[in-house]
Amino acid sequence: MSVALFTHPACLEHVEPPSHAERRDRLHAVIEALNEKDFPDLVRIKAPRAAREDVRRVHTSAYIERLASARPDADGWLRLDPDTYLSAGSFEAALRAAGAACAALDGVMAGNFDKAFCAVRPPGHHAMPDHAMGFCLLSNAAIAARRALDVHGLERVAIVDFDVHHGNGTQAALWDVPGAFYASVHQADFYPGTGHAHETGAMGEIVNLPMPAGTGSADWRDAVATTILPALEAFAPQCLILSAGFDAHKDDPLARFALTSADFAWITTNLCAIARKTSCGRVVSLLEGGYDLQALGRACAAHIRALEEA
Repeated sequence: MSVALFTHPACLEHVEPPSHAERRDRLHAVIEALNEKDFPDLVRIKAPRAAREDVRRVHTSAYIERLASARPDADGWLRLDPDTYLSAGSFEAALRAAGAACAALDGVMAGNFDKAFCAVRPPGHHAMPDHAMGFCLLSNAAIAARRALDVHGLERVAIVDFDVHHGNGTQAALWDVPGAFYASVHQADFYPGTGHAHETGAMGEIVNLPMPAGTGSADWRDAVATTILPALEAFAPQCLILSAGFDAHKDDPLARFALTSADFAWITTNLCAIARKTSCGRVVSLLEGGYDLQALGRACAAHIRALEEA
């Protein structure tokens, strides 16, 4: 099946302070892992900027203006929260990341390709409607979901988030939006402190699956198979968006799950199987976390292989 790869050099110009986990080497590792020799069939597309009207469906105008007008200090950064920084190229990078999500959505809806992966940064699933958080500036997955509903006229769109951290920003953006399903499997009692099972949204369309530190492949797969996959299939989305974080990998330094690349391929295959039933196979995947460079590259490659073969 045809898969498009969206990225842009501007995503490398979001520069964090030295030793920051969310560094631009992450994107280098992903692009290297998805090289043309190993992935000759990927349709490679340069990400456009997101239109302001798309961003405003999720974020307040005041917050967008703060990002657009912010100027880094003499050291080259403006600290937005304890973990999140803005450099001179950050807002352009964020617009390209959100723009990739929107363009990928448009492409799968038009039938230009079956699936898409957006190799972009900064990530998005912690970005709140009115402030940055957890390395994230704009809520890329939520922005794409709202475009699916409001521009393409879909009645049901779903986001499945398998980053090891709960996507509190995505959840907040979609909490009371009819037709927007959000499911997350993540480490319990961990950053950002949200994602409890009782958080189901105003429409009952949110499914949170917190799992204990140390969770390995067998327990994780069983929980996903018995909780998230049936709920997603029952919702029957017309388009599926993935918040593809790879920091649940056993080698990742920021969390305590014990997954392997094969687990990311497994969940991708199973999610795509549901998409074939409900949404003509339309899947848009967005890079979120993953902070061990070698593990990130291997996991991304396994994810793309699964997208291609599904």
